[in-house]
Amino acid sequence: MTDSNLDLVGIGNAIVDVLSRTGDEFLSNNRIHKGTMTLIEAEQAETLYAKLGPGMEISGGSAANTVAAFANMSGKAGYIGKVANDQLGGVFRHDIKAYGVKFETPALEDGPPTARCLILITPDAQRTMCTFLGACVWIAPSDLDENMIKNAQVTYLEGYLFDRDRAKQTFRKASELARGAGKKVSLTLSDPFCVKRHRDEFLDLVTTGTDILFSNEAEIFELFQTENFNEAVLRAREACPLTIITRSANGSVIVTDKEVIEVAAEPPACIVDTTGAGDMYAAGFLYGFTRGKPLAECGRIGSIAASEVIAHIGARPQRDLKAMLQEKKAV
Repeated sequence: MTDSNLDLVGIGNAIVDVLSRTGDEFLSNNRIHKGTMTLIEAEQAETLYAKLGPGMEISGGSAANTVAAFANMSGKAGYIGKVANDQLGGVFRHDIKAYGVKFETPALEDGPPTARCLILITPDAQRTMCTFLGACVWIAPSDLDENMIKNAQVTYLEGYLFDRDRAKQTFRKASELARGAGKKVSLTLSDPFCVKRHRDEFLDLVTTGTDILFSNEAEIFELFQTENFNEAVLRAREACPLTIITRSANGSVIVTDKEVIEVAAEPPACIVDTTGAGDMYAAGFLYGFTRGKPLAECGRIGSIAASEVIAHIGARPQRDLKAMLQEKKAV
């Protein structure tokens, strides 16, 4: 794969999910509050990881999930994210490249280990998560592959990465590189608490450096400080050329300066785990967008991809999405 034919480049947190079945006693003994997501530091992450029984390691991270699904649809994708030169870094690198994604960001040699999310599953199916951000937040503007960004149709930025100054500088530089080359910049807001922490900076990035904005209702409400959906749509129309607002079972709404398009949700085979639905929707939408599909069709492709991931555990596709789209006559 050469840089000149990439459709999508994602930039985000490179994380490995470690899923392990355990009991309530383990949580109690390690002072972990059941059913929550807690940020932990390196020493605690290493200690807990060593104590875990047999588990499953699955590469994750929001933007990484999106580019993996995009590649699964036969799109040509690249990824920029920071892992350490360690075991889990090797797992992440292997997994994303196995999808056919171009990933050449140099590993962190002197610093914290690869980010991981320890997902502890108790017999009642409750998930308790302990997340160590580690190497992924050490990404810097110098990690950007300028040729990759300049030659990709769309550069996709993950809002979760916005908590560190280096990452903010990286986002700005990536946006400047892409738009300077006449290409599109897409941003996903990722989480309402993330938006709350950085609202003013997000607003500035949305209005001055973003062409395609992905958000769910909670995130768009937080960004524009309203709980009125129609008002949020009006504000989005003023702020960004193209905004997509996902609404779970109520589908999605695509907003431009000329129209508002409502897209129905695609009924899933079943609902097992909603983790990754937004990531898959973005993958499907951008797959259609980079192929010049009408916006309504882009939304439908996004909905189909989201319906696949919520039908099983895990945030990456288990079915061949390209074949799934063909079955539903969406490509």
